Amino acid sequence: MSSREVVILNVGGVRFVTRASTLQQFPESRLARMVNDDDREFKLVNGEFFVDRDGALFSYIMDFLRTLQVSLPTDFSDYERLQREAEFYGLYPLANLLSQEHLLKPRLEILEVRFSLQEMQAFFRIFGSCSTTIEVLAEQITVFTGQQSGQGWSSPFPSQKPLVPLPLERPSHHDLVFLCGTEYSAGDQFVPRYVSIKPDKRKLINGTNVLGLLLDTLLRDGFRLISTRTVASEEKVECYTFERMKRAAGLAIMANQTPGSSGAAQARRSQVQKWK
Repeated sequence: MSSREVVILNVGGVRFVTRASTLQQFPESRLARMVNDDDREFKLVNGEFFVDRDGALFSYIMDFLRTLQVSLPTDFSDYERLQREAEFYGLYPLANLLSQEHLLKPRLEILEVRFSLQEMQAFFRIFGSCSTTIEVLAEQITVFTGQQSGQGWSSPFPSQKPLVPLPLERPSHHDLVFLCGTEYSAGDQFVPRYVSIKPDKRKLINGTNVLGLLLDTLLRDGFRLISTRTVASEEKVECYTFERMKRAAGLAIMANQTPGSSGAAQARRSQVQKWK
């Protein structure tokens, strides 16, 4: 068996096909010994190893062996059962990590959008509990400006310079500020500010339209609107609060860890997917 490249396992009625080298990632594990015919509990029936364990949980173990990372769904809750399965297979680094649920459980993320409409300008401030989310939004949102001259909006043929992008204001790692609309400058000129939010290609100048596009973008990205309120009625500041479950960062484990080593001590954090 040690020279066979493809191994078929039947775990509790669920069939898995993998490489022998995948099962040998941790040489001291029972799966590695099974491939080398050193564990008699695993029976070879019609060319398949039969294992009387939970097949659904074994899919997470296979994912771990293939990637050397622990990355569980946001709705996963069977940490203790999966830990017992890891211990059964002799995958102690994985079992040690699963015993520390706080490293793997998803966390609640809060995002707040403040919107104020004043005369011909709209002001936006976005605050988030996760700085990574704010960084991603800062890459999606672009403000363009250009100076238009003539007789204001009434000019039938106004001359307009090419639009140029402006950097967003970042008061801190957890928030960003921008505005759109128009403002008058010296010399009877007005300066328009347009907002574009990727992947939408439009450049919008109306604040209400920008707000609608921003809220739609957040909803598509997995956020859920939980409250809408007016913060300051005199200034007409509206506040929209969102939440979503943020997937925990993946934890990578070195394959040469020994059975008695601490998974938490030797594991190194690596973000598998940007806040999804």
